[in-house]
Amino acid sequence: MTTAPTSDLDLFADDILVDPYATFAELRELGPVVHLPHNDVYALTRYDTIRDALGDWETFSSTSIGFNPMVNEALAGTSLRSDPPEHTTLRATLSENLTPRALRGLGVQIEAKADALVEQLAARGDFEAMDDLARAFPLEIVANLIGFTGEVKANMMRWGQAAMEVLGPMNQRTQESFPIAGELYGWCSTVTAADLAEGSIGRGIFDAEERGAIPAGSAGHIIHQYLGAGIDTTIASIGNIVALFGRHPEQFELVRQDPSLVPAAFNEVLRFWAPVHAWGRRVTRDVEIDGAVIPAGAQAAILFGAGNRDPRHYENADVFDITRNPVDHLAFGYGPHGCAGQGLARLEGHAVIRALASRVGSFRIGEEQRLPSNVTRSIDHLPVLDVVPA
Repeated sequence: MTTAPTSDLDLFADDILVDPYATFAELRELGPVVHLPHNDVYALTRYDTIRDALGDWETFSSTSIGFNPMVNEALAGTSLRSDPPEHTTLRATLSENLTPRALRGLGVQIEAKADALVEQLAARGDFEAMDDLARAFPLEIVANLIGFTGEVKANMMRWGQAAMEVLGPMNQRTQESFPIAGELYGWCSTVTAADLAEGSIGRGIFDAEERGAIPAGSAGHIIHQYLGAGIDTTIASIGNIVALFGRHPEQFELVRQDPSLVPAAFNEVLRFWAPVHAWGRRVTRDVEIDGAVIPAGAQAAILFGAGNRDPRHYENADVFDITRNPVDHLAFGYGPHGCAGQGLARLEGHAVIRALASRVGSFRIGEEQRLPSNVTRSIDHLPVLDVVPA
């Protein structure tokens, strides 16, 4: 057994956050686990290693999903930052309204909303992909689903972004985001059923607390996860759909000609550009990976995007190809902590792709602008030009 290979790079440097894929390739070639002293983490870089770690919650604990102690302390009592058996109880209530059966009726509404919005945008001839589509669409869906109104609805975007940003190391981005995330934490600690729309999922979570299905005082934490973990990543994914189809018009034409490719196309978008840059785990025991040891107590960094581009698992991994249908991509995680909201995210992503394929004949994109962000890799601004309605 040996120590893991080492790299002196900063995983959260601005240039890496904006475009990490050359760095991911470099780290993968060093080994399946690479020690990054600058960040004091052990980065997991290859597909099989990441999938195995995500499935082994006893060794790779979720008690340290963030890369600074303050956020991990703040998230105590949530399903995000817990392991079984506590996680099992909290997760059941979080997931209860996100099962395929529960979402079946909502799917019809989501399809209709996406179709109407894209039809309207296509008729204009040009639009801004992020504000007009990627942000507008999921914000409305989640607000209606959870029952957010008033101040909360108005703050969903900034609160959701800050909740993800503070998961990073204690850099300037994290420090500037903590006060905003604190507004969300404060609201979630005082919210009551009366603050949420009648008949909403949010009201249902409080009902679960009242009947003892979840611990007293945990309803607000669960609602926090819908807003904190579900919005920013979905926005990133929808922006990536437009950008990748704009870069690869031949792939867009494939799905236009064959709508049955919609699920495969969304899987490939998630594989090719994972919306989450890095996610933390605490290693509970000395663990050997390919001869190298990660010591007990160390912080691991799960690099979903590196695993999704691992040529050991995917042929031509750096090629965007919607016909490959990578159903086993890592963008939603894996194992007991796999994304609870992935069913809703799929409904939204599929609806947007289907609407674009049916309502848009062709388009081109302008310059794609990205801003560095600790955890969510998202486009900030993307002009869509010369839209020809179908």
